[in-house]
Amino acid sequence: MSVATEVLSPVQQQSVWAALRSPRRLRTEVLAGLVVALALIPEAISFSIIAGVDPRVGLFASFTMAVTIAIVGGRPAMISAATGATALVVAPLVKSHGLDYLIAAVLLAGVFQLVLGGLGVAKLMRFIPRSVMVGFVNALAVLIFTAQLPYLLGVPWLVYPLVAVGIAIIVLLPKITKVIPAPLVAIVLLTAITLAVGFSVPNVGDEGKLPDSLPSLFVPDVPLTWDTLTVIAPYAFTMALVGLLESLMTAKFVDDLTDTHSNKTREAAGQGIANVVSGLFGGMGGCAMIGQTMINVKDAGARTRISTFLAGVFLLVLVVGLGDIVALIPMAALVAVMIMVSVGTMDWHSLNPKTLRRMPKSETAVMLATVIVTVATHNLAYGVIVGVLTAMVLFARRVAHFTEVVDVADPDPDTRVYAVQGELFFASSNDLIYQFDYVGDPKNVIIDMSGSHIWDASTVATLDAITTKYQAKGKTATIIGLNDSSAERHQRLSGHLAGTH
Repeated sequence: MSVATEVLSPVQQQSVWAALRSPRRLRTEVLAGLVVALALIPEAISFSIIAGVDPRVGLFASFTMAVTIAIVGGRPAMISAATGATALVVAPLVKSHGLDYLIAAVLLAGVFQLVLGGLGVAKLMRFIPRSVMVGFVNALAVLIFTAQLPYLLGVPWLVYPLVAVGIAIIVLLPKITKVIPAPLVAIVLLTAITLAVGFSVPNVGDEGKLPDSLPSLFVPDVPLTWDTLTVIAPYAFTMALVGLLESLMTAKFVDDLTDTHSNKTREAAGQGIANVVSGLFGGMGGCAMIGQTMINVKDAGARTRISTFLAGVFLLVLVVGLGDIVALIPMAALVAVMIMVSVGTMDWHSLNPKTLRRMPKSETAVMLATVIVTVATHNLAYGVIVGVLTAMVLFARRVAHFTEVVDVADPDPDTRVYAVQGELFFASSNDLIYQFDYVGDPKNVIIDMSGSHIWDASTVATLDAITTKYQAKGKTATIIGLNDSSAERHQRLSGHLAGTH
């Protein structure tokens, strides 16, 4: 552990000025940015291929996203770049309408994200349960690992010992020294070995042609008509939602990892600005990347915006200025890095048999639903949405059984007192109507609700139905004990919900 890390609090470690004044911390940020840049290159190329565009489109997007979000984002040290999630969303648009429509969609997606950020969409993060977060992290770990399989299947046998050596370096080197990030050492050493010995193994250059010029301003050649808007808007809105969801979830994950708090509203707006900038320079847009963020924060120890900014700068320098050298890096080295990222991303505690036995089955079901849907669709947004919906249904089902009606007193032969206990909403109140003895009860029935709370109109309609049933039998039902909020809701809605039962 460095002296700076020992002295400074987690919040102070995020300070750019503090890092600039500390040579030791600045070196950590610089080296972290270099490692992330090297890991971004094959990823950006792969995502470009998925989207059906030239590798330059993905690489330029990663450069512009990283540099821009380092300045305007709300989560220091988080990496944003071209991602597989956004590539999958826009691939059909590229296939049907071409690159210009893609760029127009990226620009519109950025505008959507700015609007959603201004509307406070980031505040919705509070409604995402912990079990969904665990599922999100575990699904990402699976996706990061499975993304490496194409580089491990049908390849020369030399790839496997190279990957094993890379993993060994990443695991063992930190036990000796943390001066230089282990992933960087693995990449440099494996590249040197393959070049010195002359191993013929797949390298970065095999993934696609690297750009040889700087990005320039790009104005999409699309007609400014309603028809164009109807074509790009669905893709742009989906991209905006997927990007925001993945970015905000990743920001929350980094918050927990670093024991700090980030500005989610600023991050949402920052993602919008970054996508607009990406589109203006011919990039395919993107969002936060948890794999590269894990390399930056957990493996390399970065904590400030410096590493994010330098990741983008180094990426551009490497692919444009040193493209011929970068092309020689064996994919085995980068695969080793990403495999260890997937291992570090996985929440192994959540899969421990002891944890699973202790955890409520509903929580495990939500986590598994999130993982299964995410891995099956390769879309984190689908997984999170299904996980949240599953959690809502299971929660409503569980809370619905917390409500009960108890016969508490019979003060005289003509009076019976019931006590209603629990939270009353649409799921729990629907069964309430069946818990009274309309035929056997005496003339006067008192329903004491001091131990309950009315949350919605469904409950008021149910109470109206109960009093109506008693009236039909020539009896009187009186509701007492409502708290102020419940009484206000009951008084405002009672008698005005005819036809709802």
